[in-house]
Amino acid sequence: MGLNAIRERIAAAEAAAGRAPGSVQLIAVSKVQPPERVAAVLAEGHRLYGENYVQEAAGKWPAWRAEFPGVAVHMIGPLQTNKAKLAVELFEAIHTLDRPSLAVKLAGLAQARGACPDLFLQVNTGAEPQKAGILPEALDGFVKEVRGMDLPIAGLMCIPPESEDPAPHFAMLAGMAARNGLTGLSMGMSSDFEAAIAAGATHVRVGSAIFGAREYAAR
Repeated sequence: MGLNAIRERIAAAEAAAGRAPGSVQLIAVSKVQPPERVAAVLAEGHRLYGENYVQEAAGKWPAWRAEFPGVAVHMIGPLQTNKAKLAVELFEAIHTLDRPSLAVKLAGLAQARGACPDLFLQVNTGAEPQKAGILPEALDGFVKEVRGMDLPIAGLMCIPPESEDPAPHFAMLAGMAARNGLTGLSMGMSSDFEAAIAAGATHVRVGSAIFGAREYAAR
């Protein structure tokens, strides 16, 4: 489909929802994409990207940052505690703060560095046992806990169950953000980002619709 087509769809969804143009940030999900595809999108002028794997990001983004000023990279995959130190050095934002032990680790790193990436708390809106994220009923308490560590909470993030209509999950996340005084909503992917924008998404994560289908090698 390509970058421009996705930008046009986002603009149309913003207009349909009565939202200001440019109120939604497009995170181009570049994980495991061939370098030439990412370089092409960089050359088109896009500057916000999403990665799932710390080591992969560490191997490719320093050179691209040097070549393309203004690049920002967000961590959108599960973050292992033992990779948190490298993550806070690599990313402008982490969308997957999903447990107290990771918050404690990030707080220690933030205190040592004097800075911290923006943080989105991942909520398991479908209460799926195989999926990471704070359960909805525990979210308010987790927000207070993280705020008590002086960590910068930018908002909430979710990945709705594949088998369900995503709209109720997006509405649930928006409601939880509102009652906790949070404005950032990282929700919506290639197949459902228009519904996410209608529900108030501020960040949508789109990969294959921009770059093409991924070809996963054995990891």
